[in-house]
Amino acid sequence: MSDDRDSQAFEQRLAAAEAAAQGGSAADSAHKSAGAASQAVSFAMRLGVELVAAMVIAVVIGWGLDRLLHTTPWLMVAMVPVGMAAGLRNIFRAAGRS
Repeated sequence: MSDDRDSQAFEQRLAAAEAAAQGGSAADSAHKSAGAASQAVSFAMRLGVELVAAMVIAVVIGWGLDRLLHTTPWLMVAMVPVGMAAGLRNIFRAAGRS
């Protein structure tokens, strides 16, 4: 009689543990997919910021050289492709790393 009661208690505990494990795995997978989406958005934002930052730095350098050398606006215009190339290089480097 004691063995029958122990076996029923074991079966109940086993069923409860299996149900908890299945529920926990669904919650874990939802949490992981939300984390992956968050990482993807963060990576995309980083790439955009790197491109814009490279462009801004190049234009500011060109503007400063124009003011220094009195060549307005030629050096600033010449620095735009340089900034774009630097930004694209940063993006390709970051994308290849991940």
